[in-house]
Amino acid sequence: MYGGCRFYIECFGMKLLRKRDIPEERYTNAFLGYRPEDSRFVIELTYNYGLDQYDIGTAFGYFGKAVEDVAKTVELIKVNGGKVTREPDPVKGGTTVIAFVEDHGGYKFELIERWPAPEPLCQVMLRVGDLNRSIKFYEKAFGMELLRTRDNPEYKINISLDAEP
Repeated sequence: MYGGCRFYIECFGMKLLRKRDIPEERYTNAFLGYRPEDSRFVIELTYNYGLDQYDIGTAFGYFGKAVEDVAKTVELIKVNGGKVTREPDPVKGGTTVIAFVEDHGGYKFELIERWPAPEPLCQVMLRVGDLNRSIKFYEKAFGMELLRTRDNPEYKINISLDAEP
């Protein structure tokens, strides 16, 4: 678990907010973030005793992480053993520089050159079977509002963006 925490601390500038070990249930948690977990989004890393690999599945896409300088962050990730799956480059048809990276466990992050950012962990991409049903769920359950959708027939996807009200 230390290697995972170190990656988030050194590459993303997060802080280890707390750690707990529950030996009777055979797991340890580490909570990392930028501000106290009662006021901001945090990442919870869980280590189950005796397991060193997990199946991420196909529904989770990636976390979006706002950074001041994508190229500099990518170099830091390379030095710390992370994997770069898309080098820094502007988005297709735009000017915002992005890159895609993976942590040691294979979790993906889209680095977005956008700074300052009120919340550095700024998005989560999930794959869903029914986009309209999912939009309604997030609006009703979490009070989120639909900002826009974008069809991308070339890749056979529809993108929907939600945010806190």
